[in-house]
Amino acid sequence: MKRTLSGIQPSGKLHIGNYFGMMHPMLRQMAVTELYVFIVDLHALTSVHDRERLRQGTLEAAADFLALGLDPERCTFWVQSDVPEVCELSWLLSTVTPMGLLERCHAYKDKVAKNIPASHGLFAYPVLMAADILLYQAEVVPVGKDQKQHVEVARDIAQRFNSTFGETFVLPEPEISESTAIVPGLDGQKMSKSYDNTIPIFLEEKALRKKVMAIQTDATPVEDPKDPDKCNLYALLKLFAPEDKMCEVRELYVHGGAAYGYLKQDLFALINDHFAAARARKKELLDNPDYLRQILAQGAEKAREKAVRTLDLARDRMGLKY
Repeated sequence: MKRTLSGIQPSGKLHIGNYFGMMHPMLRQMAVTELYVFIVDLHALTSVHDRERLRQGTLEAAADFLALGLDPERCTFWVQSDVPEVCELSWLLSTVTPMGLLERCHAYKDKVAKNIPASHGLFAYPVLMAADILLYQAEVVPVGKDQKQHVEVARDIAQRFNSTFGETFVLPEPEISESTAIVPGLDGQKMSKSYDNTIPIFLEEKALRKKVMAIQTDATPVEDPKDPDKCNLYALLKLFAPEDKMCEVRELYVHGGAAYGYLKQDLFALINDHFAAARARKKELLDNPDYLRQILAQGAEKAREKAVRTLDLARDRMGLKY
């Protein structure tokens, strides 16, 4: 059984891009993989410097996973910072990581280009992500297309370490669903908290409707043909609507008759129905935070069993055990 690892930041509301890019594929693998799932609060520190926001965000992220169907009895589920071995491994890996490798990472360059303040944490983010992956000897990492490079960086770092010190780490492989590799946001760019263009999945009906109605579309008249493959509204509908419905919608785009306002109403109803049960379950979980903390603590114990073995091996390979 392969080891699969995924994580999510507690730095904002879970949105549709998170769900289809990582969570939905991951949840389907619980029965067929040795699954590791964690909340990456250390990574969140590159953008979240509010104590209460981070604390609450961590509990909310835990509730998100559990509400959407994650079973902690069938996987290892924990908070990143509860396994301190990841920080030491990050430092060990950083000693074999070339500066040029990090300078080429597009996530860092994109954020700097958008005037998001840069820090060493943001620059070194891929090394910590590599430690996350390699510490558990993950073989498969489901990611969105924009995160593929970080898994490739983890492979590069693992190869350098193995070449220098001897075989230590498994080389991970990214797993990308091409149909959901990039989920568009309200403005057509990749849906991202950084761009403030998301559709959070646990919004109440009124707020969710407002978000969906704000999806940007062009000014082509209803009766004119439109290219569905260049429309972010169409791409979002494809994630939720059944195939027969999408065949009808595509005909309206291609031959004329696609009314964006009506299609947005359809999308709102589909999203609202899809997450209705999870929304109710999340509320129950957040009303019992001690239960969430107990689940996460038990998961951290399981994660540390694996982490300690890997870190001990890395330390031994480097000569830190004498």
